[in-house]
Amino acid sequence: MLSRTADHLFWMSRYTERAENTARMLDVNYQTSLLPQSDAVAQMGWQGLLSISELTGAYTKQYGDVKARDVIDFMVKDESNPSSIVSCLGAARENARAVRGALTTEVWETQNQTWLEVKRMIKSSEFDADPSQFFEWVKFRSHLSRGVTVGTMLMDEALHFMRLGTFLERADNTARLVDVKFHAVQSDFYGAADARDQEYDFYHWSAILRSVSAFEVYRKVYRDVIRPERVAELLILKSDMPRSLHASLNEVVNNLALVSSDPDSETLRRAGKLRADLKYGRIDEILATGLHAYLTQFLDRVNDLGAHISREYLVAGA
Repeated sequence: MLSRTADHLFWMSRYTERAENTARMLDVNYQTSLLPQSDAVAQMGWQGLLSISELTGAYTKQYGDVKARDVIDFMVKDESNPSSIVSCLGAARENARAVRGALTTEVWETQNQTWLEVKRMIKSSEFDADPSQFFEWVKFRSHLSRGVTVGTMLMDEALHFMRLGTFLERADNTARLVDVKFHAVQSDFYGAADARDQEYDFYHWSAILRSVSAFEVYRKVYRDVIRPERVAELLILKSDMPRSLHASLNEVVNNLALVSSDPDSETLRRAGKLRADLKYGRIDEILATGLHAYLTQFLDRVNDLGAHISREYLVAGA
């Protein structure tokens, strides 16, 4: 496959996944903001969301003080923000258009219709009327895109590069979410001081789980009250949790192996080493050495892996 074609397919999937992840985080923050809480706690939630996406500086330069409505507008419809939902869906559509011949009609029409529909929804103020409904729609379109891709594409290199983009982006985003959200909880792993703190912690951890569709999964796996160390274990180490770091790296390694013609590929070696650390890691060891340090290192390694994938398989400098 031509590297330019692979590049477009890879980034089409990354942008679609990024739009979904942004919608998930915004939806949880929006729902949480409706709960009784102080202005300081609410402010921390919106600041954390900008921090996850490394957009605090860009936001402050344009909007100044952190306000819920401005953050939502910035992350949803501000085209000057390359990570906004509108920007991501637009970029996904442009990458799809560039390789229209490599896609099935169903995949192209799904991407194109999503872009046309999101522009209509923003223009008609449907988003402003019910943000939560809009976020659900973005998630649904991303699910539809993945389903149509797997259900209609030939199982060749084109599909493998699309899957590679999806799961590399997912690993990056889940790690950012866990890092920022865990860092924000003052009670950390030592338990809450009183009933009010316990109630706040329950909603906080529930929100984190819901943001990655893991609330029911947690109940099924642990059958216990929500505990921070188990939330971390589920989202980092559990290979059967679809949005965990371990599950994402399994997919990255499997799809890399399918597109690599060199069994001694440095890119494949790095991906395999990162997956091995997740496969044989233990949550108590991770927490003992520091969750923030662990996740920061993980993000550095994922970014390094993305750079190696770009150099070895995609357009140079993409």
